[in-house]
Amino acid sequence: MAVKFQAHIALSTVLYLQQHSEDKVEIEGPQRRPTYDNRFSPQSSTSSSAYFLNCECLPISSSKPKQCLIPFRKRNIVKAVAISVAPSPLDNAENRQKLSQEYGFRQIGEPLPDNVTLRDIIDTLPKKVFEIDDMKAWKSVLISITSYALGIFTISKAPWYLLPLAWAWTGTAITGFFVIGHDCAHKSFSRNKLVEDIVGTLAFMPLIYPYEPWRFKHDRHHAKTNMLEEDTAWHPVKKEEFDSSPLLRKAIIYGYGPFRPWMSIAHWLIWHFDLQKFRPSEVTRVKISLTCVFAFMAIGWPLIIYKTGILGWFKFWLMPWLGYHFWMSTFTMVHHTAPHIPFKSSEDWNAAQAQLNGTVHCDYPSWIETLCHDINVHIPHHISSRIPSYNLRAAHESLQENWGKYMNEASWNWRLMKTILTVCHVYNKEQNYVAFDELAPEESQPIEFLKKAMPDYA
Repeated sequence: MAVKFQAHIALSTVLYLQQHSEDKVEIEGPQRRPTYDNRFSPQSSTSSSAYFLNCECLPISSSKPKQCLIPFRKRNIVKAVAISVAPSPLDNAENRQKLSQEYGFRQIGEPLPDNVTLRDIIDTLPKKVFEIDDMKAWKSVLISITSYALGIFTISKAPWYLLPLAWAWTGTAITGFFVIGHDCAHKSFSRNKLVEDIVGTLAFMPLIYPYEPWRFKHDRHHAKTNMLEEDTAWHPVKKEEFDSSPLLRKAIIYGYGPFRPWMSIAHWLIWHFDLQKFRPSEVTRVKISLTCVFAFMAIGWPLIIYKTGILGWFKFWLMPWLGYHFWMSTFTMVHHTAPHIPFKSSEDWNAAQAQLNGTVHCDYPSWIETLCHDINVHIPHHISSRIPSYNLRAAHESLQENWGKYMNEASWNWRLMKTILTVCHVYNKEQNYVAFDELAPEESQPIEFLKKAMPDYA
């Protein structure tokens, strides 16, 4: 008789749990928190069924939920039924610290809550960081012109074995021209918009960079940062592209591997000279910019060759231009590329998370930051592109005070670059990235070479 009674009780218990396995869950704020009545004592966030298996006792009736008849040993039941769900590695401070060391970061930010908006972040910035100062703007122009002229003079006087140093300086200096045009495109250089368009066009001309086409595409990058299909800057290789043909796969492996610090050249060619990539309302301005660039090529290049010969064109223009593209690729690559930074579909994308969690602040040697007008101080620029380059540091300090725990920060180091070049390759929704050598090990010799050749210290 006792055995039958115990069996009846066990069967009743199972039926009760099945009937109540679909209880309601209340969602509040950025995190989902289960809410139940007094019958239950939740001890785990694993799943709704696990909550019910954690109950201290079963009620006699719904009218008196606190009265208990049959005590339960919840420990044994949870072990038998509960299914653990691994939390995101970024949810845990210890995991973030471990990943920071592994990837070459100083800090990996914790995930930004879903209910925080971009406007919430912007509202914490002091108003002075948005103010345009003509004196500071033209000072940046003077710095770039002077440093570039010094570089050209050094190239003309340097012996052959010092030319790489002269090219490195000049390429960095001419990157400052790009940053000035960058401010003009974002309407953060001058209160006079015509002056901005003229200065921006002139600053881009020595780089053979058409100003208006770049501006249109760059605005899209800010509006769709780290959106898988829509972002026009760096994004992961898609699996179908990687598998489409052996020749393309080999080009992608080299392009996203050893040649990645110059891949902005491919971006420059693909995005800025094809009129079909622009709206009809944009085409007129695009044509004006293209005319200016082609005019520089038609006049400037022959003059350089006439005065210095073909070798002079190589020394005075091509090598500094390649130096500029090294910085263009490196800055933009580091800004948004890391194993823990996801690219998301438009349905899953969150603007505040993409701009704050999905952007990286990286420190470089001070002379580079000076010549490049603090373009590396990039998080505030993605919070609001209306902040002038000379106010980025003040804006960054404000963000650190209010949102510092969510920010990704690093100082340039070999481990950081090695991680990007050897890991951040093909898009994967769960892992963010899958390395080339995991998908095609027999074709990934360039990646294996980088793993062996590049230093691994932060």
